[in-house]
Amino acid sequence: MIDRIAILGTGLLGASIGLALREAGYKGAIVGWNRSPEGGETALKMGAIDSLVADGAEAARTSQATVLAVPIFATLDWMEKLAPVLGPGQLVTDVGSTKRLITGAGARLYNTPERAAFLPGHPMAGKERGGAALGDANLFRGAVWLFTDDAAARRSPQSARLVEEWREWVVKMGSKTRDLDAARHDEMVAWVSHLPQFTATALSALLEEVVGDAPELKDVGGRALREMTRLGASPFSMWRDIAHTNTEAVERAIAALEQRLAYLRENLRTPVLRDEFEQANKFRKE
Repeated sequence: MIDRIAILGTGLLGASIGLALREAGYKGAIVGWNRSPEGGETALKMGAIDSLVADGAEAARTSQATVLAVPIFATLDWMEKLAPVLGPGQLVTDVGSTKRLITGAGARLYNTPERAAFLPGHPMAGKERGGAALGDANLFRGAVWLFTDDAAARRSPQSARLVEEWREWVVKMGSKTRDLDAARHDEMVAWVSHLPQFTATALSALLEEVVGDAPELKDVGGRALREMTRLGASPFSMWRDIAHTNTEAVERAIAALEQRLAYLRENLRTPVLRDEFEQANKFRKE
């Protein structure tokens, strides 16, 4: 039974997990660690965690479950650091936005009889800005929480029970769960998550150059401009690791969009433009 959870990284997702667990009725202890003490103190004041510690490895060592809610490269570093000090009867899971490298590291470092279990996960939920102050107990409600678990057959019954219990808490937090192959996951999120982000970033950067010194034009843009550029407010720190760990899939998606935009540009005065609008409308139909 999971009666103590360590959350390493109390930013938006980490703080939201703590709040969502409490909202879902979790009665055990939740201990937090954060690289920035200020962010950890915010999560503590919000009630997302019960206590804030300076030693994340010790927090993990004394917990049944550890959630890695840090950027992807930091997740990989923590996985290396924790693997030798955790053992059977403990679970590590993550919330990273790309899964191929993380799932591979999990297969190499965890899920053996003498090591802790590792469950690679990715909640498809978030906001354009990060930080514990934006933590939300309802962030995962109605969202899909993806798992790229390839180790079920190698786990002991004890580890399997921990994995199942965590998956049950994910459902109690309001999420729907789905299992995917790690490579398929990274290909899919390149289209549905990463491409929209990089498109918004490029559009926002372009508009800043073109109309950045004419603020009245931003008002003219209205709702369409706000919706198209909302993701442009996302910080580089949230997306650097994604760009590095899913480069090929993102490149393919961006290249396909470039070709589609060129196709539109070439057909602004032809009936093809109507066909393109009709095709686009199909995607948004219920």
